[in-house]
Amino acid sequence: MEYLIGLLLSLAVVGLAVGVGFDRERAFYPTVMIVIAAYYALFAVMGASGRILVIEIAIGGGFVLLAILGYKGNLWLVAAALVGHGVFDIVHPLVFVDPGVPRWWPGFCLVADVFLGGLLAVRLMSRKLAAR
Repeated sequence: MEYLIGLLLSLAVVGLAVGVGFDRERAFYPTVMIVIAAYYALFAVMGASGRILVIEIAIGGGFVLLAILGYKGNLWLVAAALVGHGVFDIVHPLVFVDPGVPRWWPGFCLVADVFLGGLLAVRLMSRKLAAR
């Protein structure tokens, strides 16, 4: 069910972004990547795990760095980071346990990340958004 909800919510967010024109701005997808990267740290705070919080901040910081580098350089890096975060969502519960992460979150976030990264890739390929 989390996959379906992730897809439907992603479609709603993208529909709003396209309708309003947010997706035409170079900063839109990097900003979304930064917000997405913050969620696991938030979950670690909610789960009251200091050690896991440090790990989540370090990993999230890597995704934030990719968002910034992609914004400053080439948006293909942001598309790769979004899809890469989807892969991270699948690997995350296999590597370590963050007690604050809801059971349904990895599947939900996987769909949203891959959908947004794929949409950015389509927009870049169709030249509706400049990569540089």
